[in-house]
Amino acid sequence: MTGRTDEALGYEQARDELIEVVRRLETGGTTLEESLALWERGEELAKVCRRRLEGARARLDAALAEEEGEGEQEGAVEEE
Repeated sequence: MTGRTDEALGYEQARDELIEVVRRLETGGTTLEESLALWERGEELAKVCRRRLEGARARLDAALAEEEGEGEQEGAVEEE
């Protein structure tokens, strides 16, 4: 079910929809088929959230590594 529409979801949108899916599952009152469809949708939304968080972590790690590399270069110049 992960398609372009899921990929277009931002983290906050996917998280909010996932919260709603969980709420509906916990409330009950749905048929088995509806519950299964909600569960599957929740799994897809969780994947979207996970990918968004992993992407954010990678960007943060890259920025920190770049900053650390610049600090090392400045230290080397000062030593000369």
